[in-house]
Amino acid sequence: METKNTAIANTEDLFEHYKFVVDPKQELLRIDKYLMNFILNATRSKIQQAAKDGQILVNDNPVKANYKVKPNDVIRVMLTYPPSETTILPEDIPLNIVYEDDDVLVINKPAGMVVHPGHGNSSGTLVNALAYHFDNLPTNDRNRPGLVHRIDKDTTGLLVIAKNEEALTHLNEQFFNKTTERIYYALVWGDVENEEGTIEGNIARHPKNRLIMTVFDEDANEFAKPAVTHYKVLERFGYVTLISCQLETGRTHQIRVHLKHIGHTLFNDERYGGDAILKGTTFTKYKQFVENCFKLIPRQALHAKTLGFVHPKTGKMMRFESETPDDLVQVLEKWRNYSNHKAQE
Repeated sequence: METKNTAIANTEDLFEHYKFVVDPKQELLRIDKYLMNFILNATRSKIQQAAKDGQILVNDNPVKANYKVKPNDVIRVMLTYPPSETTILPEDIPLNIVYEDDDVLVINKPAGMVVHPGHGNSSGTLVNALAYHFDNLPTNDRNRPGLVHRIDKDTTGLLVIAKNEEALTHLNEQFFNKTTERIYYALVWGDVENEEGTIEGNIARHPKNRLIMTVFDEDANEFAKPAVTHYKVLERFGYVTLISCQLETGRTHQIRVHLKHIGHTLFNDERYGGDAILKGTTFTKYKQFVENCFKLIPRQALHAKTLGFVHPKTGKMMRFESETPDDLVQVLEKWRNYSNHKAQE
């Protein structure tokens, strides 16, 4: 009954593992019971959890575990890792190691490196590099060695990796309990009104464009997860602002979505519309200036600057700072010069 395992094209986080077309003569039946009849080794609790996480789609819409299957329904079970992700091939890819001991590893990830294998990125990822440089890393519940969190492909900055099971468990608890410290630098469109603030908004996948996430009003989407981002203004350039963002939660694309939600999309964030000129003049000279900035930083202007956590063995608070990457430094300098020149006019 299982169809060919094919992933959704261009989807960053969800991949199709099963697809079923319900028999025209099928009687009404709860979807969790229905799927237990077709998926080998599936438990009802796992199916219910998948439904709760928005990973079971009927006719392309997420459904609850108590949804009644109807004749001709198209059911797809989506998971956060590709079906083929059973073995990780070691690859000799250099790693920028900031800190290492017997329990943890802190890495400064460059732009363009995907953290774990996914659709269209089966190799060249951080996980492939980890498999080459380290033996016997513990795997998390998604078969990803050492990972307790992730950052997007084109976001730079700090990640902590667990080197043994105890460290993995301890770090997972810290992320779950929101006791880690994660601060990002973000260059955003617009002159942010307040010097600091907090953005709260439940996040889930966009109902019409599954490539992106969006903010939902409370109770508007049962799959939306609470998310909290604290921000502070670091430097103003008129048409753009450099801010720091401290994560209280860690949802997919959280900073990118929250900032767009308050009208301050990340500079050159193509997926969320930040690769257009959202603020400024209509002069051709200004347009050329912005396009030159885009060329300097051909990605969203987001950097994981600070990472803090309690060491799983010593109990000591560890705090790491990473240098701001060259592309962001150069863009900030261009905007600084532009802003200063404009102020003198």
